[in-house]
Amino acid sequence: MTADVLVIGAGIVGAACAAELAARGLRVDVLDAHGIGGGATAAGMGHIVVMNDSPAELALSRYSRDLWLELAPCLRTRDAFARCGTLWVAEDEDEWQAARAMHAAFDAQGIAAHLLDARELHECEPALAPSMAGGLRVEHDSIVYAPTVAEWLLTRSPGASHICVRPGVAVRSVDAACVTLADGERLSAAHVVVANGLRARELLVALPLQPKKGHLLITDRYPGVIRHQLLELGYIKSAHHACGTSVAFNAQPRPTGQLLIGSSRQFDTTDPVVEMPVLARMLQRAARYLPMLPEMNGIRAWTGFRAATPDGLPVIGPAGEWAPGVWLAVGHEGLGVTTSLATAKLLAAQMVGDTAAIPFEPYLAARFGYEVVHE
Repeated sequence: MTADVLVIGAGIVGAACAAELAARGLRVDVLDAHGIGGGATAAGMGHIVVMNDSPAELALSRYSRDLWLELAPCLRTRDAFARCGTLWVAEDEDEWQAARAMHAAFDAQGIAAHLLDARELHECEPALAPSMAGGLRVEHDSIVYAPTVAEWLLTRSPGASHICVRPGVAVRSVDAACVTLADGERLSAAHVVVANGLRARELLVALPLQPKKGHLLITDRYPGVIRHQLLELGYIKSAHHACGTSVAFNAQPRPTGQLLIGSSRQFDTTDPVVEMPVLARMLQRAARYLPMLPEMNGIRAWTGFRAATPDGLPVIGPAGEWAPGVWLAVGHEGLGVTTSLATAKLLAAQMVGDTAAIPFEPYLAARFGYEVVHE
């Protein structure tokens, strides 16, 4: 036994779990088939956002955003943390009413947010189409470059001396206190944590994880065009589509002056290729909100796969009947960066028997009855 905990996955969730466990004095080995900060961590936008599609999502995302704000002073320039805020944009009266409802929900929880009418919205973000009905600005939402933060957590965080990272190590199988590598080597530890996103299905075939493919595009440098992370109010509905292809407006100002444009969701493919019809549809949607977008130079597009559960919440805690004795931190869909730090806190609290800051029951695997099998 070389470690107290074996963590499979060196993305932002696995890195956060390793750092939290190491900070508690546990020796942690992190195994990843590729390297630090790959997979969905490298493909995503790095938006740290409070979401309120359900009480459990609100509790987890808010708790984790607070943890990110605490961590921010420790991060480096290269980690590109910026408290830019989120601006939810209402295109019409129905979405304006949705913004009002979101504001009421946030206000009830003490989350700083402000309604903007059409004039205030235009003053706040002049590049938006003048036809927009208004918006909701959430003050402390942020952005970060997650791949480098994963590296910081594993190599520079307070417990990093207790962490050993083994890149290029593929895991073939797991059980309660042991993992078997692709080359047949067996490693043992008191605890095994599976935190490698969609690849977790290769180790635990019964996990109810479904891939959601997404496209992103980054532009050339256009400093100051937008100041907030911009999302349409229809994004929440789009994010939880259960089939087909959907797009929604999502734009992020990068510290470099570039714009990162999203987003799309597909269920009918696991092909990582950039699909031009989907990308075109996504950009056409974005141009309704940012009319100057077609005049900008897009320099790169790519895709990634979110690991989604049937109810949109991650699985954090014991794998139960799926793999007795194994721990899970998977299924974060598009909120892996946002909820990574809170995931680590909840997992560690369960593992060592501490009290968690928020209830962990909504995220347990047992809620699925261990009967859901992904086909």
